[in-house]
Amino acid sequence: MGKMVSNLFISLAIIIVLSLFLMYSPNSFKVIPKQGPNSVQSLHVHQENLPKTQIVVENCDLFTGHWIPELRGSLYTNSSCTSIPDSKNCFKNGREDMDFLNWRWKPEKCDLPRFDAKAFLEMVRGKKMAFIGDSVARNHIESLLCLLSTFEMLQEETPMDMYKDSEDRFRKWYFPRHDFTLMKLWTKFLIEGEERMINGTGSSTFDLQLDKVENSWAEFLPELDYAIISDGHWFFRVMYLHQGKNLTGCVYCHEPNVTEHDISFAVRMAFRTAFDYINACKNCTGLVTLVRTFAPAHFENGFWNTGGYCNRTSPLSEAETDLGSSDCKMRNIQVEESERARENGEKQGKKFGVVDVTRAMLMRPDGHPGSHWDNKWMKGYNDCVHWCMPGPVDYWNDFLMAVMRKESGLAS
Repeated sequence: MGKMVSNLFISLAIIIVLSLFLMYSPNSFKVIPKQGPNSVQSLHVHQENLPKTQIVVENCDLFTGHWIPELRGSLYTNSSCTSIPDSKNCFKNGREDMDFLNWRWKPEKCDLPRFDAKAFLEMVRGKKMAFIGDSVARNHIESLLCLLSTFEMLQEETPMDMYKDSEDRFRKWYFPRHDFTLMKLWTKFLIEGEERMINGTGSSTFDLQLDKVENSWAEFLPELDYAIISDGHWFFRVMYLHQGKNLTGCVYCHEPNVTEHDISFAVRMAFRTAFDYINACKNCTGLVTLVRTFAPAHFENGFWNTGGYCNRTSPLSEAETDLGSSDCKMRNIQVEESERARENGEKQGKKFGVVDVTRAMLMRPDGHPGSHWDNKWMKGYNDCVHWCMPGPVDYWNDFLMAVMRKESGLAS
């Protein structure tokens, strides 16, 4: 009898060791995805695989970690979510490798809870939320809509499409059962910026007003409970910087009589002006402003208009990434300005937080559409800026939900 018990304990120990190795060894094997490019997973499988909402450890750094294999894949497919734009629908546009879906972000000292559509909608019941930024911010909200569609498929909630402008830059959805309003507010720079025209054609040179926010998003602030702010990619071009009526400098202009600044100066001033405006808003009581940090592009051997491409199919390790890159400098500015705004905002009853995706996304050059996208005016170019859906972009909403829980006092 004693020998049988001893053998049993030895067997159990071997099984546990092997399980831990398979779960946490980042490159020990390749996961064979169970979902095809156009498959619709069983709704029961989705729900059985959803972990119960976990409590985030307040002092845990969710944003420092690495990618590990994830057997469950994504929470939705490009068939189960019908709202994926063609430009992000990589499988529809010919992408065949699916291993990039089978990784999850593992913080060093805790776990990042997976997105829970039901819990999220309960958190935002009776609230209004807006994603404010450029087309990458639009990518973020499109991912959120797909993740919420897992709840919609249970016929629990179907959002009403309330408004859409002709260029799909401003849009509003309403979730009637939860009285939740979701908005997309598009802006290139957060501050006012006007493109210089040459013979009626855009020159890609902009005049930026460093001391004035763009009203197209700012006018909505008083009605919001959550503002998810992001920006950055539009700043990589020639810009002339103005304070009031005075030209105070430029970026990439190389003019002898104009003070030349690097891009970080313009980004800092844009975010500072935006945050100062929010803190000065007298009708924005209770507003929570969350900064989604810069999401890096991954062009190799060129840029979007010079033959650059992104055709990797698996994540990078931290050792393969450049944490001193311009992407990280952009992120650092956004975090610093958010912290400055948080300190100032406490006096005004405003809250600021950070959804820090930069480090994690530096490791995901495999998550972009690349050549697998559909955009009539950009034929022949690779998209290494936006993100496939489903894909690593969905983890932005895992981060978002965890930060929201912390800001609302639900984390411990």
